[in-house]
Amino acid sequence: MEELLNSWVSTLNGYLWNYLIIFILIGAGLFFTMTTRCVQLRMIPEMIKLVAGGVGNKTDNKQVSSFQAFCVSTASRVGVGNIAGVAIAVVLGGPGAVFWMWMIAIIGSATGFIESTLAQIYKEPLKEGGFYGGPAYYIRYGLNSPFLSILFAILISVTFGLIYNSVQANTLSAALATFDIPAMETSIVVAALAGLVVFGGIHRVAKLSEVLVPIMAGLYILTALYVIITNITQFPHVIYTIITSAFDPLAAGGGFMGATMMNGIKRGLFSNEAGEGSVPNAAATATVAHPVEQGLVQAFGVFLDTLIICTASAFIVLIVGDYSTTGLTGVALVQYNLAQELGSWAPYAVAVFIIMFSFSSIVGNYYYGEINISHLTDKKIYLQLFRVGVIAMTFLGGIASLDLVWNLADLFMGFLVLTNVSAIVRMGRQAGLALDDYIAQKRAGIETPVFHRSLLPKQEGIIWWGDGQTTDSSAGKFDK
Repeated sequence: MEELLNSWVSTLNGYLWNYLIIFILIGAGLFFTMTTRCVQLRMIPEMIKLVAGGVGNKTDNKQVSSFQAFCVSTASRVGVGNIAGVAIAVVLGGPGAVFWMWMIAIIGSATGFIESTLAQIYKEPLKEGGFYGGPAYYIRYGLNSPFLSILFAILISVTFGLIYNSVQANTLSAALATFDIPAMETSIVVAALAGLVVFGGIHRVAKLSEVLVPIMAGLYILTALYVIITNITQFPHVIYTIITSAFDPLAAGGGFMGATMMNGIKRGLFSNEAGEGSVPNAAATATVAHPVEQGLVQAFGVFLDTLIICTASAFIVLIVGDYSTTGLTGVALVQYNLAQELGSWAPYAVAVFIIMFSFSSIVGNYYYGEINISHLTDKKIYLQLFRVGVIAMTFLGGIASLDLVWNLADLFMGFLVLTNVSAIVRMGRQAGLALDDYIAQKRAGIETPVFHRSLLPKQEGIIWWGDGQTTDSSAGKFDK
């Protein structure tokens, strides 16, 4: 029965992602690129300034800073897929897959800007301080569609909080099993550590992510840079191979939409999550003076995930250059390649990266679940039950076989994309007008633009951004 269900879900996923979701996400990215006049490229200096300027900023009560929200979203985005997934894409699609991965990140960054800006516009203040928000909130308040908002909240809570955390725990357990560490012991430790974090609430998740994400991303990028520098004479050839293979119809699979393009596009879409509706949940929690601030910060997050971290994995695989002859793929291929460059200790280094990437994803995924459980109900008992469920699924994920669970997660994610993209396409003009206001204030010499909801022609459902409500979420003392 399980085999039959898994086969059915896998077939449905193939049609959903290969023939519908990919084209919807690319279409939305191109649409938002045009309507924002390439915000993801022309505002890069402002993105970097905002991210760098937010490092170390202190927050009051249970508020979350812009940089903390950025780190939480990056924690969820950057998982083992940034190591294993990229290696698989290169093996299946050839070097050209990396080029299409870059292209989809550039396009998707515009979508990421729109959805995160909308999340800020329609966020909901909490009486104890801080904010909640995301697609469930802007669908309910902006589109006045309670049914779709509830559906989205349920789907994302189950997919990220429970199913995806099982997958992350399973990958972590498998990585440590290569060093003869029993899966049961790994599962117990990971579940216990997850419990310490999730029962501390969103504020503790944000604090952990603020420390863990820069460390894990920095170490991995430094490792890749070392490999590149020590093989610098091969670097120009690798770049040339990536670009030429991207347009070679016989490079992998044949045809213009062959394995090269499809693997690069799918890797980019799965990795940066633009349009899937996950990142806006973290973006909405940030305490900022203008919604566009966090929209730009999260647009930069797409670049960090795909153009930097995924590219680091690709270069490790391509510089060694024997990806097509080893018979290896995924994490095993990256471990093998690093062993060739760094020595026999390299597989242990990869295991450390996987531990950091997996655990950061577990706490980041929980973050999304808590926000949406709170959207569904105010009763704390359900949030506590959800936390218990997260810990239980983290434990079970470390000792179980998760083929069916992973396929179900992809199916749920497809439904999330359909729900979220259909909403942001209809609401995108609100984010575009906020962007125009932000740019106008910057040109007028205002260092930190301040937003007011009266600037938008459609103000229904905007709970925040009124008089005296620009930064201090605890001032209004709104009840949920």
